Amino acid sequence: MERAARSLRHAAPALLGYLAVRLFGLLVLARWAHLKGHGVWPTLATSWDSDWYLGIADHGYQDGLGTRVNSNNLAFFPLYPVLVKAVAGVTPGSRASVALVLAVGFSLVAAWGIFAVGDRLRGRREGTVLAVLWGALPVGIVQWMGYTESLFTALAAWSLYAVLTGRWHAAAALAVAAGLTRPTGIAVAAAVTVTGLMATARTRERAPLVAALTAPLGWLGYVAWVGARVGRWDGYFAVQRLWRNAWDGGAGTLREMRALLAYDTAPQLFLVAVSAVLVGSAALYVLCLADRQPLALLVFSGVLLAVVLGSGGVYFPRARFLLPGFPLLLPLAVAVCRARRVVAALVLGGAVLSSAWLGGYMLLVWQGPP
Repeated sequence: MERAARSLRHAAPALLGYLAVRLFGLLVLARWAHLKGHGVWPTLATSWDSDWYLGIADHGYQDGLGTRVNSNNLAFFPLYPVLVKAVAGVTPGSRASVALVLAVGFSLVAAWGIFAVGDRLRGRREGTVLAVLWGALPVGIVQWMGYTESLFTALAAWSLYAVLTGRWHAAAALAVAAGLTRPTGIAVAAAVTVTGLMATARTRERAPLVAALTAPLGWLGYVAWVGARVGRWDGYFAVQRLWRNAWDGGAGTLREMRALLAYDTAPQLFLVAVSAVLVGSAALYVLCLADRQPLALLVFSGVLLAVVLGSGGVYFPRARFLLPGFPLLLPLAVAVCRARRVVAALVLGGAVLSSAWLGGYMLLVWQGPP
């Protein structure tokens, strides 16, 4: 307990900075929503995917594949709705309120884990800036919605930190939980498995090997369960095809991006922002490779990018899908810390302002899901 308290005090500047960024974004959203006559709480707690997770918490999963597109809730992984149902069962709040409170709480745990990774690799200042930059991402408002991104990022960050510190059992357990949270949980599992196998080959120790074999079990277990539930071995992937979300190696992403940026004479602002995030993320990964980040971080970011950019599904949520990829921000955090104070303040201030504005635009102007 004392060790955790010391760690929390050490991370306090990062957590306070992150909290300030997200509170500012919330204030901007609240003011914008008031001007448009919308409520903030339903926008954050019950819209789009939030409604799907609440439906699973209320009624469970459907028991067949069906043929209707965009309607099978087996596409949504179970850990978050299970937690919502469990906590709501012992608290007085509604499940929607519980889901939102959990998301906010997990976002702070995620910011702490992100700081811990940055602090270990580069130092306290860089870790603090890394956490602030994660909070100031263009779609950062999703971190405080009834979505799984905060929970998943918390599990990913602490699993990667456990790998960096040689805590193999913790790394595997967190990877299993991440695999039960989002489809991209496979990226966390891959990071633990690859680094565990490399460590086993180098040291002949048993713990990394056990972690390497255990880490994918959450993701594989849910995929197998969906297959059994719908009565076919490829059931989960059939569900994804009903959501038009088959993996095509990136052909769909390039086609959408080309149509938007090269041929659309009046592209929608949100889609331009999504495209900028995708291109920027790919460029940042090249910098991560050049910077020789630890293998666990490179595998996690690489697999995450491969899954998101290689998907043939809908285009507009992809900036959100990349939100857990915080290691991509590490080169930027280092550059900000090395820059003059005026430049650093302009970069961070610009990120915070643009994130707050785009968050309001995404939820109150853009007509589709975030």
